[in-house]
Amino acid sequence: MEADITSVLVVTKDSKISSPIGQMLVAPVFDVTFCADFNDARRKISEMRYKIIIVDSGDGSDSDFAIDVSDTLSTVLLLAPAHLFDQISYRAEPYGVLTLTKPFDSFYFYNMIKIALAVQAKVQRISSQTVKLKEKMEEIRIVNRAKMLLMQNQKMTEQEAHRFIEKEAMDRCMKRIAVAQNIIEEN
Repeated sequence: MEADITSVLVVTKDSKISSPIGQMLVAPVFDVTFCADFNDARRKISEMRYKIIIVDSGDGSDSDFAIDVSDTLSTVLLLAPAHLFDQISYRAEPYGVLTLTKPFDSFYFYNMIKIALAVQAKVQRISSQTVKLKEKMEEIRIVNRAKMLLMQNQKMTEQEAHRFIEKEAMDRCMKRIAVAQNIIEEN
């Protein structure tokens, strides 16, 4: 099985940050894109989904960008100056942003990347489950609407309407939602 390539966006103006990150996150495991401008970073995020976004908060005033992009499915790491770490982390962590101090030790940074990958896997699993639940809820809503129409127009009980939809789905080799949508369209 081929391992997934981890797409990473690094937003920093500081070569003292970008250079060691570029040396640690190497191909073929990582596909790293560097960006020095927040507007350019927003454009790149709108064009492509990154698994990890690393944001250098500069002097600490640029942490708003990390909070803004935290509502994407990406795992966001915010690099904060050591003297402002507590203040920035207390502000950013409620949004799911992982914070770490800069300058950083390469071993510590590598472990944070591993944590970010674990968080990303969890987010993907939860996101997939959420999509499945939304689809199931939509199916239930449509089937219930079809049952209501059968009860109103065909004078069926709820149990009869339910059995009718189930039987139609089995007889026609269709999904219940497709039968329900046909009923809704016909009525």
